Amino acid sequence: MKIKANSISEYLENIPEDRKTVMQKLISTIGKNLPNGFTKQLGYGMPAWVVPHSLYPDGYHCSPELPLPFMNVASQKNFIALYHMGIYANDELMKWFVSEYPKHCSRKLDMGKSCIRFKNIEEIPFELIAELCKKMSPKDWIELYEEKLKSK
Repeated sequence: MKIKANSISEYLENIPEDRKTVMQKLISTIGKNLPNGFTKQLGYGMPAWVVPHSLYPDGYHCSPELPLPFMNVASQKNFIALYHMGIYANDELMKWFVSEYPKHCSRKLDMGKSCIRFKNIEEIPFELIAELCKKMSPKDWIELYEEKLKSK
């Protein structure tokens, strides 16, 4: 589901009414728990947190004019998605998240490489997401990103 928006507030205005409160809580949870240095903006048409060019002038290798992406959230057709690039790039972080998830949610984890899908918006594990947010600083993400990029 593509939401037409030019800002995060416009994005939130244009999602289904029953998801607005949950998406606002998710955005707030992420914003309150990410280490300093990440910037919130609209990225790839959805709320995003990035490493700004002021911290990482090289930007995203696929499009250097863009800041380095880190996290996104989206209201998709059948679920709310949390995209976390650190989970995709860091096996230990992935293992931690997968092992912690059942402690916070009774539903089976529905996850792709960096995408965590929440089909039941009543069961989004906000406390776990808050913990996840605290686990990687912009500096950590830059180092991991460069390590993975240079190893290819």
